[in-house]
Amino acid sequence: MGHGHGHGQGGHGHAGAATDRRRLAVALGVTAATAVIGALGALLTGSLALLADLGHLLTDAGALVAALIASILATRPATDRRTYGMGRAEVLVAALNALTLVAVVVWVAVEAVQRLFEPVEIPGVPLLVVGVLGLVGNLVSLAVLAGGDRGNMNLRGAMLHVLGDALGSVGVLVAAVVLMTTGWPYADTVASLFIVALILPRAVGLLREAAHVLLEGAPDGIDAGEVRDALLEVPGVTEVHDLHLWAINDRTPAMSAHLVVDEEVSAHCGDGSVLDRASDVLRERFGLDHSTLQVEHDAHVAHESHCG
Repeated sequence: MGHGHGHGQGGHGHAGAATDRRRLAVALGVTAATAVIGALGALLTGSLALLADLGHLLTDAGALVAALIASILATRPATDRRTYGMGRAEVLVAALNALTLVAVVVWVAVEAVQRLFEPVEIPGVPLLVVGVLGLVGNLVSLAVLAGGDRGNMNLRGAMLHVLGDALGSVGVLVAAVVLMTTGWPYADTVASLFIVALILPRAVGLLREAAHVLLEGAPDGIDAGEVRDALLEVPGVTEVHDLHLWAINDRTPAMSAHLVVDEEVSAHCGDGSVLDRASDVLRERFGLDHSTLQVEHDAHVAHESHCG
């Protein structure tokens, strides 16, 4: 006896999603303008820190475009071919953003090490001006994105890129001040390595989070053993098997399981009553609004091939 129950979709609703898309569009415009300024500054000064920041800005622009597209795709309804809709598009984009960011960081690190042996003379004043303009643009983008849904991995990925740029602009400013006051030739290179050290752990963390979702890992904060124990506490449930936990995206946890129900309880109360109580437990204790439970009796279990 298979029963589906509690198939609610998580998220913050169509109005919230539309607002997030507008925020992404505004941040994209600001980032594109900042990238143009950074490109001119890197061309004029030859600064590695500005080149690193420019590479990150261009990555940001691509990330914001992808995030915007993914946000639109995620609203498309489910079909017979894609029964979950396009909700995973956000996770795929987050993973792509993280991979791209790691690649940029590695390139900057290699270039910076080379410049430690062959320092390049960088003018301080143009570096300072471009750094200030870049920081202002980054802070505007961050302010726009910060008001969105913090539970959205896709939006967090976009914010991560912009935050990295803001930190990079701070590094550029520090390098400019050091160059102007001391003339130390390694200031720009050290600033670049500082940017790398700040960005890399965050990028790797986002990549791991996205990979966990794509590999059907259990959602954070939900333990399969605790879910099984809670279901076994439901009156009439004697066994739980084939229990699976996963996430459609980082805001929509889901689960499925087979519940073996005592035949006397089933005959007296009905399987529907057990199913309702089990679904209530999942929703109230674990936030699992999207659950699929199959209710069966002892005689049926012998005919099954257990999957987990």
